[in-house]
Amino acid sequence: MGKRPKIHLPKTKNEKMFDMFGYLFFAGSIIFLVLVWGRLPEQVPAHYNAAGKVDRMGSKWELFLLPGISLIIFLIMVPIEKHPEIHNYPARINEENAISFYLISRQMLNQIKNICLILFSLIAFESVSIAMGWWKGFGIWFLPAVLACTLIPLIVGIIRQQKIQ
Repeated sequence: MGKRPKIHLPKTKNEKMFDMFGYLFFAGSIIFLVLVWGRLPEQVPAHYNAAGKVDRMGSKWELFLLPGISLIIFLIMVPIEKHPEIHNYPARINEENAISFYLISRQMLNQIKNICLILFSLIAFESVSIAMGWWKGFGIWFLPAVLACTLIPLIVGIIRQQKIQ
């Protein structure tokens, strides 16, 4: 296909809501880490197995990897989200249906970006909580929940795009 049209589509209320939650969780995780930093033990949970059990302890400095990864996801996905004309689409995209394809694709990326921000924030909270003895962690349901939360927007987006004429 030739060059796709650049169309400015304002963010929807749902996209703004997802952004608000994702950014609040991201900022909250950093603030939380700063507030508890001085009380954290030197060794904190650094990795979990599929059953949600801690299988490796690491330096408390490793906790900054979680907001760091979130920041990288944010910095990569925000520009991609702003330019839906560069996303991958089926050959049947044309000027009449481009808006529909762009909107669905951008919403899908927005949801996945913010779900990732929330999930990494929850993992940071879990690691701190276990290290401090406040809680035993999310347990075995966390991995299936993570997979569902990341795959559902993708599957729904693909189904919605298949319905576009």
